[in-house]
Amino acid sequence: MHTDLLLVTPPFTQLNTAYPATAYLKGFLEEQGVSVAQCDLSIELFTAIFTSDFLPLIFEEAGELGNDHFPDISDNKEHYLSRVDTVIGFLQKQDIGSAKVILEPGFLPEGHRLIKVNPEILWAEGEEGIIDKAKHYSTLFIEEIGDFIQANVDEFFAFTKYAEQIGSSASSFDQLDEFLRYQPTLIEDEMMNLLEVQISKYEPKLIGFTIPFPGNLFAALRCAQFIKQFFPDIKVAFGGGYCNTELRSLQDPRIFEIVDFITLDDGEGPLLNIIHHLQDKVGEDELERTFVLENGEVVYKNKLPNTIHHHKDLPAPDYSGLPFEKYTSFLDVVNPMHRMWTDKRWNKLTISHGCYWSQCSFCDVSLDYIGNYQNTTADRLVDKIEKIMADTGITGFHFVDEAAPPKMLKALSKALIEREVEITWWTNIRFEKTFNAELCELMAKAGCIAVTGGLEVASDRLLAKMKKGVDIAQVSRVTHHFSQNNIMVHAYLMYGFPTETQQETIDSLEVVRQLFEQNCIQSAFWHLFTTTVHSPIGKNPEAFGIQITGPEFHGFAQNDLWHEDPEGTDHQAYTQGLNTALHHYLNRTGFDKDVTEWFDFPVVPSSHPKDLIKGFLDEVH
Repeated sequence: MHTDLLLVTPPFTQLNTAYPATAYLKGFLEEQGVSVAQCDLSIELFTAIFTSDFLPLIFEEAGELGNDHFPDISDNKEHYLSRVDTVIGFLQKQDIGSAKVILEPGFLPEGHRLIKVNPEILWAEGEEGIIDKAKHYSTLFIEEIGDFIQANVDEFFAFTKYAEQIGSSASSFDQLDEFLRYQPTLIEDEMMNLLEVQISKYEPKLIGFTIPFPGNLFAALRCAQFIKQFFPDIKVAFGGGYCNTELRSLQDPRIFEIVDFITLDDGEGPLLNIIHHLQDKVGEDELERTFVLENGEVVYKNKLPNTIHHHKDLPAPDYSGLPFEKYTSFLDVVNPMHRMWTDKRWNKLTISHGCYWSQCSFCDVSLDYIGNYQNTTADRLVDKIEKIMADTGITGFHFVDEAAPPKMLKALSKALIEREVEITWWTNIRFEKTFNAELCELMAKAGCIAVTGGLEVASDRLLAKMKKGVDIAQVSRVTHHFSQNNIMVHAYLMYGFPTETQQETIDSLEVVRQLFEQNCIQSAFWHLFTTTVHSPIGKNPEAFGIQITGPEFHGFAQNDLWHEDPEGTDHQAYTQGLNTALHHYLNRTGFDKDVTEWFDFPVVPSSHPKDLIKGFLDEVH
């Protein structure tokens, strides 16, 4: 089979469902007459490794290298080998019969993770609880083997972020170049074997890799290196989130020893032009938003005006050809939203392109994927939803917008109900006052089960400085409306924002405590503020009271910036206390404990009254 293009998702992106980038591109390009195949190398590699056929090679390799970390596993390798196929099969099918087998005493070896399993977890009654418990135990079993691989065979191994440590903040290409010269690991060899199967099957003229995260970069580079060595006639293109945010200032020519094209922003137009270029229909100067190598120098080709492919005119993502039977469902029960990310197969779909708000000072609002807002109609969305369900057999949807517009969610909910399309869905939002009780009720009736939104720092001063357009009172009422309609709320929380004081950090934790206590939110995650080069703060740090201290740019990636905050506190000191408190709140404990007690050093008491959030909610009634 000869194809124009093979699209590849490199390891390890996600294992529970198909990443949507290649499906979006396939849907568009095939409508343009381009023959496209797609391959999710993440799930292909994972399911090739975690088998009774391949794992003996892992143990053999560890022995040859003289490594004996996690002897509890190597000493019981036959037990692990005899169970792995059953466990993977169960994580793929989630059937009650296999669940009961897995939970039989002694069926799974008690490794370093399983032996520490929390015996106080309250599982649901009946089959649901049995399956959930088996998924949790199976997840720990697989993670134990993953720990062994990373410690003994491949230091870069991880289930979702392979070699992230050398892909993150790689201002220079030096380290990546160095590791590319090393002998491939056993895992990488298998990855390239699988890629070769795809190349032989589809015989593509061009292979495009989507690189959403730093933890995909090195695997993609390994694959590109392999292609150039053994299939030199095939051209290679890189694109995706990592390229869009990190490689916009690319100068180092060394990556072009193995890559021919690197595209920025939406891939539809650039890829179509590359294919036409390879077909001799257009010259190299006709390329759009694409880096190439010319006379040993990196050159950015960007024919103006660009060809515009508006969001409303794009076809539905085409998931055909992806191995949906192989995706696995993992279960981490600590954070309910993390459970949703990993424990269910979701079709990924965007309601709109970009962010309708595009004002947050910490966000990359200068980039196209956020700043270029484009909408569509509810009926067109439902048409796409019906097509995707028919293609995948999956009725769960994750709308992956930066923030879904409330008006569109209202229109979509009405359209789903009117057309009797029954799906389960969740999405990312801003805590807009538009999300009143009536709209939340409508969304719930249309199948919405969860929303995620940025509370960030629970300080009205800092929220204003962030240009979030919300305050604590509004967030309290909106999250309450969702929760009253059985829509789970996950809050993104930030600490260390420029000029943030200790008082504001402690007050933020108190607000979070009360939001959990009042059941306004059920899930949350803290992350430490990072300055990015494409954000308003990165572009004008002085206005936000910080000083940029690095890193020095050496021609490759440029995104995260180092900064000093002379007006604020030592933000990293609060990490452990904030996370410990959150762990308890997620498990519905610790509400009676004063927030100052979570820290192992003296902190100021919260200035908020203990009934702050309750007061905001009482004003509604």
